[in-house]
Amino acid sequence: MIRTVTIQVIKILALFSVVIFSVLMLKTIFQYTAFEKNTGFLAFKQQVIGNRYWITCFYIHIFSILLCFLAGLTQFSNRFLAENKKLHRIIGKIYIYNILIINVPVCFILGLFSNGGLIGIAGFLTQDVLWAYFTIIAVLSIKKGDTIKHKNYMMLSYAVTTTAITFRIIKNLFYNEGRYHYDLFYGINVWLALGINLLIAYLVLKRNMKHPSLALKKNMRQENKQCNIQ
Repeated sequence: MIRTVTIQVIKILALFSVVIFSVLMLKTIFQYTAFEKNTGFLAFKQQVIGNRYWITCFYIHIFSILLCFLAGLTQFSNRFLAENKKLHRIIGKIYIYNILIINVPVCFILGLFSNGGLIGIAGFLTQDVLWAYFTIIAVLSIKKGDTIKHKNYMMLSYAVTTTAITFRIIKNLFYNEGRYHYDLFYGINVWLALGINLLIAYLVLKRNMKHPSLALKKNMRQENKQCNIQ
């Protein structure tokens, strides 16, 4: 009982964090619409600002990643799935194409020039590989009709997607310029954010595997409600 409540609280907090971060991300994106090269994060990347491949990848990433956050929010609701199956597929395709065709390639380039030294670079490239792997397995699973495996790997994919949120939360809460070396803190934070998100996803998936009937009953209730409405 306590573990179930804990998982629910974690899921609610995670959902709240994603919503808040998405709103803040939208505000952040607006500052880059002027394409000035000393704005926001770019002010700390002056050493690569002249690299046209890097700067192009940066703008592609910053203007497209918000769709991944927002699309992912709708994909794990049993009620939304039961009532909007066609819309679920459309939004899911937007999420998948955005990751595999746009963000995985550009983030690989950005990762090669990441802050945090070798630790940070290795962390970001690992995230990128896992991001692609989890998403591809999710796609292959649904093509084979394995909806459970599809949902599990989509959850893992979204856990990687939202590492940016966890990364910034940790940085804002714990980074102290006078106490920590920036590159070392940055590099460790990349791995820590990934580890925390995958751990949360693992706990949720473990709970679902122990109680598979709960998700099934929720889906049946939503489908019955939909039939009654019609």
